[in-house]
Amino acid sequence: MPTKRRGQNFVIDANTVRRIVRVAGVGPDDVVLEVGPGLGSLTLALLEAARRVVAVEIDERLAEALPSTIATYAPSRSADVDVVHADALRVHELPGPAPTALVANLPYNVSVPVLLHFFEHVPSIERGLVMVQAEVADRLTAGPGSKTYGVPSLKASWYADVRPAGRVGRTVFWPAPNVDSGLVAWTRREPPRDADRRQVFAVVDAAFAQRRKTLRAALAGIAGGADRAEAALLAAGVPPQERGEQLDLAAFVRIAAALEAAPEAPAAGR
Repeated sequence: MPTKRRGQNFVIDANTVRRIVRVAGVGPDDVVLEVGPGLGSLTLALLEAARRVVAVEIDERLAEALPSTIATYAPSRSADVDVVHADALRVHELPGPAPTALVANLPYNVSVPVLLHFFEHVPSIERGLVMVQAEVADRLTAGPGSKTYGVPSLKASWYADVRPAGRVGRTVFWPAPNVDSGLVAWTRREPPRDADRRQVFAVVDAAFAQRRKTLRAALAGIAGGADRAEAALLAAGVPPQERGEQLDLAAFVRIAAALEAAPEAPAAGR
C-alpha cells in the first residue's frame, strides 16, 4: 500500500505515462534516471523508448518487486533496468552508463530537494521531465515578478532552462491526491561563469527568508550589517529597496560577487 509518510501516489493510467515519456523526448540512445518508480508503470513506458533505465526507490518492498514487474510485462528488457534501493537524496553514484535524462513522478514532499540534488550530483543528465504538485511546478517555472517566484525558481535556473509542460489531473493516481499535478521540463545549461554556487544560493536563501523585507534589510545578516548590504547592492547595480522576487539569477550572481569582494563576505549556503 502507498504510504503518506513518503508522499506516495502512483500513476496508474497508461496514457499518462506514455504522455510523460513523449513530452520528455526520450529516445533509443537515452539512459533514463527514474526516481520513485513505485509500481513500475512509468518504468515500463520508459523501457518502450529508452536504451536503459536506472530506478532509485527508497521503499524496500517496491524496490524488490520492480524486477518481477519488468520480467512479467517486458521480459526482453529485464537486463536493461538497474534498481537502486536507496534514499535519492543520499545517492551520489549510479550503476551502469551515465544517465542522459531524468524522468520521474517525484514524491510531493521531497520533489524540489531531489531535483536540485540530481542537478548537482549527476551532471551527465542533459534534460528531463518531472511530475510534481501543481503548486511546486508553478514555483519551479516562475519568472521574476511572479508571486510564485522564489528559491526553487532561482536554484533550478542555475542548472537548467526550466519550463511548464502541462497539467495532470488527480484521477490518474492511486490513491488520488488532494492536489493537482504539473509537468516540468528542463534542459541543462552551463551555470553562470565565474560565480560560486554556494555563495549565490546563500544570497538567494537570505533574500527570500522574509519576502516582505527589502534586500537591504534581508541581506544585512550575511553582509555584516545593512550598510554593507546596501553598498554591495549598489555595487551590483541593484536598488537597495528592491525585493528579491524582482531580480533574475544574473542579479543575484552580481550581488554575491559584490558581497564576496566586500571586506566581510557572506557565509556559504547550501
